[in-house]
Amino acid sequence: MRRLPLFLFIVVVALQWPLWSGYFDVYKTTKEIDKQTKLNQELIYRNAALQADVQDLKEGSDAMQERARLQLGMVKSDEVFVQVMDQPSEVSPVATPSAGTEPKP
Repeated sequence: MRRLPLFLFIVVVALQWPLWSGYFDVYKTTKEIDKQTKLNQELIYRNAALQADVQDLKEGSDAMQERARLQLGMVKSDEVFVQVMDQPSEVSPVATPSAGTEPKP
């Protein structure tokens, strides 16, 4: 008789174990779904941008000219190419001594 309550408790816990572990699986699956939804949304935006690029390339020559200028550095015959640096050059100019002065050792 003393073991009957312990046995019943173990049976109840054993029967409820799939229920409680199922809550964890639902939580984990919900997190994975949220993560995949975010990734899908990013891919939708990327695909829309690529589709717009394809459409521009099919319809007109402006997109082709822009790509040729930016990626290949091409210019038209009557244009002058000017390159603007974002960062200062790492090569520092060397100061030359002016006439009549001697460099100090």
